[in-house]
Amino acid sequence: MVPGVEAGRDKPIVLQAIQQDTTPTLIARQLRRAIATGQLAPGEQLMEAALARSLGVSRAPLREALQRLTQEGLLIGHRNRGVRVMELDEDTVRDIYLARGAVERAAIEQIGLAGRAAEAIVLSELFDGVDEEGQDPSSQEISELDMSFHEKLVELSGSPRLQRMHRTLLTQVRMCLTHMQATYESIDHRVNEHRALAEAIIAGDTDRAVALLRAHMDDGMNRLLRGATSPA
Repeated sequence: MVPGVEAGRDKPIVLQAIQQDTTPTLIARQLRRAIATGQLAPGEQLMEAALARSLGVSRAPLREALQRLTQEGLLIGHRNRGVRVMELDEDTVRDIYLARGAVERAAIEQIGLAGRAAEAIVLSELFDGVDEEGQDPSSQEISELDMSFHEKLVELSGSPRLQRMHRTLLTQVRMCLTHMQATYESIDHRVNEHRALAEAIIAGDTDRAVALLRAHMDDGMNRLLRGATSPA
């Protein structure tokens, strides 16, 4: 029994009627996708009038959507200069990978503690259909598989809070993947890193899995940082 609630006593519950997604929610979803896939580039200024025309909406719901994305850290507001897409500068990239690594490391540890290592076979199977001879290592398809791998890894932890924390990072992580795609010369390295990590988790070797995750994260972060500092 919940403390303070008498058994069998009728208690009115005030709930709101179920509603379809609002216009600001739909706008925010589209803009998140555009940011994640690089259609809106890091540092790009968003012009309200042009966006409103493109989306076919008025400025009121657009502004609400922009405010949401600003609160999420995807947009940065500047006084008298509107909003811009967040930059992937060195401090930001390092912080994204710090947070992402903490969540995924905790997920790996929890998979072992919960005795769910065998279920991690789904991670290994994700890349089974990849044609390593003909597949473009910088393709959007491979980036989506990469993202799916890490989402599933956290899901296997069975922790709702770890999953929620990971979801708050997803758009920024997708931004990172989009901007590192072109740094891979072959697909072997990208696929093999994920397979080795999956195999360590399946084997219940948490220490090795955590070490492989750290190396994987360091590799991704360094690829991004090299790209950010190289000449255009």
